[in-house]
Amino acid sequence: MKLLHIDSSVLGANSVSRQLTAEVVRDWVADHPGTTVDYLDVVANAPAHFGPDALGVKVGAEATTEAQRQENAVSEALVSQFLAADVVVLGAPLYNFSIPTQLKAWIDRLAQPGRTFKYTEKGPEGLATGKTVIVVSTRGGMYSTSEAGQAAEHQESYLKVVFGFFGITDVRFVRAEGLAMGEAARASALEAARASIPAAAKAAVAA
Repeated sequence: MKLLHIDSSVLGANSVSRQLTAEVVRDWVADHPGTTVDYLDVVANAPAHFGPDALGVKVGAEATTEAQRQENAVSEALVSQFLAADVVVLGAPLYNFSIPTQLKAWIDRLAQPGRTFKYTEKGPEGLATGKTVIVVSTRGGMYSTSEAGQAAEHQESYLKVVFGFFGITDVRFVRAEGLAMGEAARASALEAARASIPAAAKAAVAA
């Protein structure tokens, strides 16, 4: 089994999502001996934002310039790494109601026709099936407990949609929210998140 561990917080050692992804990976490996782990820090190794030089591969065009070849190589490396993984543990803090820009840049490289999805006469079909994705979701405020909060967040909702578009139906969340609402709220959020890790890490990989 192959596990891809991804962090996207810009806070380094002060990041809660980085702490929690490490704990999820530890628990998964303990429960699934023999798992190999590949690590990607999309802040330290951020792909360039998607632009015209990276677009060609998605529409079937040949790379004719050095810039296009370089961007194609980046996209190919990232999508191949993703497709090789059976399990993805993804740290995704909420920034400005959405995900970090570095994480969005990574997703943009994965969304390739013929690799992670295809269009058919019935609509899009995901090609990256059979994976488990565990998202460590961290938030300064509270979003899950009210309709207004749920409507305002484009972090968990976006990730569930995009991975579903890729054909992944087993998307789980380890959530810590209210982290900026005082020490008591922070402690409670961490306790709740850690309590949810064993269930997320022990279930079998989706078929």
